Amino acid sequence: MEACCSSSSSSFVKFQKPSWCYSKTLTTNAHYPNSPPHKTHNLNSLVSPHRAVAAVRLMRIEYGGAFADLLNDKGKGSGKNEMAYAERTLGFRTRDLDDRDLRLVTEIVGGTIRWRKYLDYLIHSLCHDHNTFTNMEPLLLQILRIGFYEIVKLDMPAYAVVDENVNLAKYALRPGAGNMVNGILRKLVFLKDTNSLPLPELGGDDRTQARALATTYSHPVVSYEPSMYLDNFVCIRSGMQTVLQTGFLREGLCSVQDESAGLAVSVLDPQPGDCIIDCCAAPGGKTLFMASCLNGQGMISAVDINKGRLRILKETAELQNLDNVITCVHADLRPFSNSSQAKFDKVLLDAPCSGLGVLSKRSDLRWNRRLEDLEELKTLQNDLLDAACKLVETNGVLVYSTCSIDHEENEERIAAFLLRHPEFQIEPVHNYVPSDFITKEGFFRSCPVKHSMDGAFAARLVRQG
Repeated sequence: MEACCSSSSSSFVKFQKPSWCYSKTLTTNAHYPNSPPHKTHNLNSLVSPHRAVAAVRLMRIEYGGAFADLLNDKGKGSGKNEMAYAERTLGFRTRDLDDRDLRLVTEIVGGTIRWRKYLDYLIHSLCHDHNTFTNMEPLLLQILRIGFYEIVKLDMPAYAVVDENVNLAKYALRPGAGNMVNGILRKLVFLKDTNSLPLPELGGDDRTQARALATTYSHPVVSYEPSMYLDNFVCIRSGMQTVLQTGFLREGLCSVQDESAGLAVSVLDPQPGDCIIDCCAAPGGKTLFMASCLNGQGMISAVDINKGRLRILKETAELQNLDNVITCVHADLRPFSNSSQAKFDKVLLDAPCSGLGVLSKRSDLRWNRRLEDLEELKTLQNDLLDAACKLVETNGVLVYSTCSIDHEENEERIAAFLLRHPEFQIEPVHNYVPSDFITKEGFFRSCPVKHSMDGAFAARLVRQG
């Protein structure tokens, strides 16, 4: 699956201080969070330390931008520091965390975050009304999430979970909060014991069903729509950060790429069994998409002069299980083409360019391009075209592409190339991309304003026998 996204402008938001900051017994310090409080609070032996630390840590993650990383014996994420945070926030001390407590904090915090959407659905279902949930104090909500996670997902003894979370709410907030936790958790225990936990209904249209499944399996909802032009692309309109945080990219389940890049690959039309060379491959978006089209049959030689970026391509190919068809070659295309005896069915030259088609994503380019840069780029593009054409088999295909909308880098480069190499002819791209993208010369061109994607260009050339 490929995904494309658009960014939005940032704004300043003023947040209201959450109500848990206003504990009557809270003692703060001007040097918070690293220095100790002005006084030592009384020890409360009725509250389990791992639940107290977990509740405060969950608030720090949700409201303070802290990370949900593992606790350790020393350093920034140590149990001692977490106890200090909890003491300052709650206004009392608990006994120190032991090794078992540290493991429980890590399990409860990680699990509560992982299942938060489903837990909130259950809490909301068991509250008397909608306002009870939406107006709930942040600390009280974290305590309920912990209790629900322990009962529903960890199968901890219900009596212990209820008793200790009630004590936490009672002493950290007030007796009434403890009574509320007691009532809601006991109701949850009854529903679980009778196999009658509420579940979102799966009826309705696709969007409704998707939201129900997202709640049941606790996945954030991402706003997307299928690409109008590419079957295996979806367009992410909002929630791109959510996609990144899910780990789908790290697991090789998808990659992020603009539709214009996918359409340029469509001009090459990679098919199973093809022998392909990508002449300026790294960091590899087009290479990987081409490889996925081969269905394990064929080969792609990925050539690039930048060793570091080529290493990223190699690692990503392994992650996506495409390394069986991709061979990475660290080389400058110009001497490589002179020494190589190999010929290829299809050759892609995604040439270095000014990037004038991607200014919406690369605003720095507006200030980093000079007229002399364009002249140097045109010379380089000519040299690379001359090198790439040497690798094309008779009746083979050469595709020249850029992410520029400048005619001097696109149509003019092709015209100059054909004068130098009359053995090549233009093959119009009508069979490969929608007609809306085809120029009068038979080239592919995307326009940011017209097509709501990056500007790009591709020409398909065939070597005559």
